[in-house]
Amino acid sequence: MEKSCSLLIYFDKGTPAIANEIKEALEGNDDYAKIEAMKKAIMLLLNGETLPQLFITIVRYVLPSEDHTVQKLLLLYLEIIEKTDAKGKVMPEMILICQNLRNNLQHPNEYIRGVTLRFLCRLNEAEIIEPLIPSVLQNLEHRHPFIRRNAILAVMSIYKLPQGEQLLVDAPEMIEKVLSTEQDPSAKRNAFLMLFTCAQDRAINYLLTHVDRVPEWGELLQMVVLELIRKVCRTNRGEKGKYIKIIISLLNAPSTAVIYECAGTLVSLSSAPTAIRAAANTYCQLLLSQSDNNVKLIVLDRLNELKSSHREIMVDMIMDVLRALSSPNLDIRRKTLDIVLELITPRNINEVVLTLKKEVVKTQSGELEKNGEYRQMLIQAIHSCAIKFPEVASTVVHLLMDFLGDSNVASAIDVVVFVREIIETNPKLRVSIITRLLDTFYQIRAARVCSCALWIIGEYCLSLSEVESGITTIKQCLGDLPFFSVSEEGEASDSSKKVQQVNATTVSSRRPAVLADGTYATQSAASETAFSPPTLVQGSLSSGNLRSLLLTGDFFLGAVVACTLTKLVLRLEEVQPSKAEVNKVSSQALLIMVSMLQLGQSSVLPHPIDNDSYDRIVLCIRLLCNTGDDIRKIWLQSCRQSYVKMLADKQLRETEEIKAKAQISYAQPDDLIDFYHLKSRKGMSQLELEDEVQDDLKRATGEFIKDGDDANKLNRILQLTGFSDPVYAEAYVTVHHYDIVLDVTVINRTKETLQNLCLELATMGDLKLVDRPQNYTLAPESSKQIKANIKVSSTETGVIFGNIVYETSNVHERMVVVLNDIHIDIMDYISPAVCTDVAFRTMWAEFEWENKVAVNTVLQNEKEFLEHIIKSTNMKCLTASSALDGDCGFLAANLYAKSVFGEDALVNISIEKQADGKLSGYIRIRSKTQGIALSLGDKITLKQKGGS
Repeated sequence: MEKSCSLLIYFDKGTPAIANEIKEALEGNDDYAKIEAMKKAIMLLLNGETLPQLFITIVRYVLPSEDHTVQKLLLLYLEIIEKTDAKGKVMPEMILICQNLRNNLQHPNEYIRGVTLRFLCRLNEAEIIEPLIPSVLQNLEHRHPFIRRNAILAVMSIYKLPQGEQLLVDAPEMIEKVLSTEQDPSAKRNAFLMLFTCAQDRAINYLLTHVDRVPEWGELLQMVVLELIRKVCRTNRGEKGKYIKIIISLLNAPSTAVIYECAGTLVSLSSAPTAIRAAANTYCQLLLSQSDNNVKLIVLDRLNELKSSHREIMVDMIMDVLRALSSPNLDIRRKTLDIVLELITPRNINEVVLTLKKEVVKTQSGELEKNGEYRQMLIQAIHSCAIKFPEVASTVVHLLMDFLGDSNVASAIDVVVFVREIIETNPKLRVSIITRLLDTFYQIRAARVCSCALWIIGEYCLSLSEVESGITTIKQCLGDLPFFSVSEEGEASDSSKKVQQVNATTVSSRRPAVLADGTYATQSAASETAFSPPTLVQGSLSSGNLRSLLLTGDFFLGAVVACTLTKLVLRLEEVQPSKAEVNKVSSQALLIMVSMLQLGQSSVLPHPIDNDSYDRIVLCIRLLCNTGDDIRKIWLQSCRQSYVKMLADKQLRETEEIKAKAQISYAQPDDLIDFYHLKSRKGMSQLELEDEVQDDLKRATGEFIKDGDDANKLNRILQLTGFSDPVYAEAYVTVHHYDIVLDVTVINRTKETLQNLCLELATMGDLKLVDRPQNYTLAPESSKQIKANIKVSSTETGVIFGNIVYETSNVHERMVVVLNDIHIDIMDYISPAVCTDVAFRTMWAEFEWENKVAVNTVLQNEKEFLEHIIKSTNMKCLTASSALDGDCGFLAANLYAKSVFGEDALVNISIEKQADGKLSGYIRIRSKTQGIALSLGDKITLKQKGGS
């Protein structure tokens, strides 16, 4: 059985030392050789060797040594050797050490005294300690602070021993006297810590007597004071008032560690607005004054917690929090923006947006490597501000439109999506946005941004001048027609093989993409990047962005150009009185579409036009040749109406979520209302009064009472052995994010005493045991609570298994009872989360682990099955409820969740109803790590039946 150890040293097992060599070196007179030999002996002892033959050699040759390093190593050796025999009695040879320790405690050298006192802190044998106590107490009054502080620690550890109160009856009184006269900050802290752990009432008494001097105490002592206040207030909430004053006074301490602890203590003890405001101010100061990124992230986490429980106070701090954007670290900036976006109100929106605009402008000038990513974050933040408060849109939309030609495609897409939403929700801005968009259109380089911008031009150019400008802009960006000459086609057909080889790498990198409904489609990489045009085709980048993108073979964009031109011509018919002008423009549009079809079917490009784009362009040509009122209505009205419906759905979803959060009510209709103006003040300060009122409110709203916990506890109790086993065991499992606590109750069912009873556990998966198992003795029919801590390092279903081993007096071999396995549920680690469609698809393409589960259920309704899976897996459905409406016998939805370790879990459900009414299809799970994909798959397989 391994014993606990207070010392850890790295040991290279490849070079074992031999006991005889060590012995020879110790018997010599060379101090350096003795030091090396002692080090080797200590390492061997720590790795399980016993070396009994060395003890007498060390007593004879090492004890008398005057060398300080040798003496220090001797104390380490004494710390780790076995001092008791099998029955727990102190070995007689240990008496030899006692005299040496007493001499050391009276040694003229301070270092020797200090390290010996330090060694006594780790001794548990009362028989060895007892004769040394007078020498220890003498050192409490030594002139040197190093000795005094170690003497106080030694007194504390002796007093905490099982027989400590008999060995040192009046220790607390002595330490209290020492504390009143001590000047050294470290010794003072140790003395106060001793009173705090061994005689709490004396510590409280001392603190309240010297309450005015607390701000002048050293940092170490102030930290212990805060620890004492937390402990006292947890056990006796009624006395909070006087302690909160002490914390408030410490908020001005010079030490950042102290003020951080003060703020945390304030938040945990009080809900008074004054106290919370003081804590929030402190956190904001730390956020700006500390340069360490880890500190900033921790402080932002604290502010985030405050935001969820005291939003109205945090709203006033929003500008202080925003100053954290000055840090170059992206994680800090992201966290800051997340906190700020939830604190926006009509009062502060203008200030916030102004700050964000300044930050966007800064990203243009600086040459930081992650500027593009930061700009994208800022654009998304401004977007959400403008959606919540439409009146600020006019101040930001024109600034953001400068970034439509951004080299970072993702941020340019964010800008164009923002513009599309603003132009619909803010009709007043329509004219200025369209004018600006037509001016900057030629700068756009990415195909996806072009497509969206073209849609905006087609839908929102309404007046005659706008429609004409729109058509002119598109013609300019397409350049001169045709896109290639006949002679070039002849040349191209001869050398087409060469061209195809050259371009194969650029254009044909095709990969499956996930559409919004969860289905797969093949997309060409050409749709996302702007390539240089093939050498055979005339027309350079200077002739226009649309032309260069078309010449890379992006015919989806060609189809969008055709649709936009069609809409503009149809609108021109409504606003242009001259029929001849309309016909002229219409024929030009037809020429452009035919040229695109010609380009797509020629051998100039390595890939011909795809069927979808071909059909779309042909449809536009037919429509322009033969327009009717019904078709005009579909093209000019229906398209916009479906976009408006999509925006309305999005808004409805958001308001429903806000309502659901607001509906959680703690108070009952007949609850008591407390008017604190009528409260007796009894000489209370404003802060104490506020605190009392907040406590009363919490009591009234049921925040102190958690009814659901008891029922929950019963669900978490697992039976580990059978009722007929000699030892009955059951475990209560508590999961705290990164660790699991097993509270195991063991009951002796026999009439005999069980000796050396040990709970041995082992784990499978990313679980690690923290504690070493201990041995217990269990009387007949008695019980014992055993706690085991297990660390968790990733999200996957872990298994804990083990057995209980014990001995009885009449059977010599050890008995073993095997325990049931404990399965740790993945659901304890994942929680529903939200992400955008684009982010979902990006992650879906990147994550390499996929688990495909076939649908096998007794449920016959698609929506019921989806609800059942959402409930079973603790995930959030990202697909809009409007997209799931109707009854078509088919359903596709995306689900998303995040684990406490920051891992993403993506699920795509695709099901259809068969002719016999049964559901069939697949559930695909993707994640970055294998564990989460497999564990979620197992969970779904287990739960999907839906019958229970």
